[in-house]
Amino acid sequence: MQIIEKFKAKHETMYNHRRPVIAFLGDSVTQGCFEIFDDHGHIETKFCPEDAYSEKVGHILGMLYPNAAPVIVNAGISGDTSWNGLTRLERDVLSFSPDLVTVCYGLNDAGWGEGKIDEYEKSMRGIFEGIKASGAEAIFLTPSLRSDDTDYRNPVKMLEDCVRQNAKNEREGWLQKYVERGRKAAKEAGVPICDCTELWLTLKAGGVNTNALLANDVNHPSREMHWMFAYELVKTMFEA
Repeated sequence: MQIIEKFKAKHETMYNHRRPVIAFLGDSVTQGCFEIFDDHGHIETKFCPEDAYSEKVGHILGMLYPNAAPVIVNAGISGDTSWNGLTRLERDVLSFSPDLVTVCYGLNDAGWGEGKIDEYEKSMRGIFEGIKASGAEAIFLTPSLRSDDTDYRNPVKMLEDCVRQNAKNEREGWLQKYVERGRKAAKEAGVPICDCTELWLTLKAGGVNTNALLANDVNHPSREMHWMFAYELVKTMFEA
């Protein structure tokens, strides 16, 4: 990808090039949301953007190109969907003149089931087209799996209901159906795919309890799993 050429140029001749700008568009996972209980046991989402995969991407690239540490723009918003992301693309992402934009949607979108799968594909296509029209590159980052534990129990009824509802939707295969539509839109737009959904499925097929890798028991990957997203994104930058 051209983003690597930009890192290389900045690293070799610091005064002649600006620092590469990478923007991350997505939902709560992108924003850096983890547990949903505060230190006192009250329901309160923990926002830790410093632990999000965007910062880890910056860390890895800063290690590889110490003279060209990137500018990171975290445009993730908790609860966001692709159709909302499309409406704020210019304001929250393109206004920063990014060199590369990673796009990660599907976790919240899939909850709508059949009702909005066409809108998801249309919105993802619009996002990819908007990014490319701006002159930036794009990567479609497919999301992690959600919990599929339909027997989940928790003293907090609201959380129990939330997990079970998401788990039912997950078992019905809606996330994978949405992600496949996203892949289709990315391929048609010529956008590289960083397929972390497939990696999570590989882990699950290998006997890993992927539900245990979720910080909030629903759909937020643990801080450690954000390293996987970061590594795979940097790998995609080099290989695509």
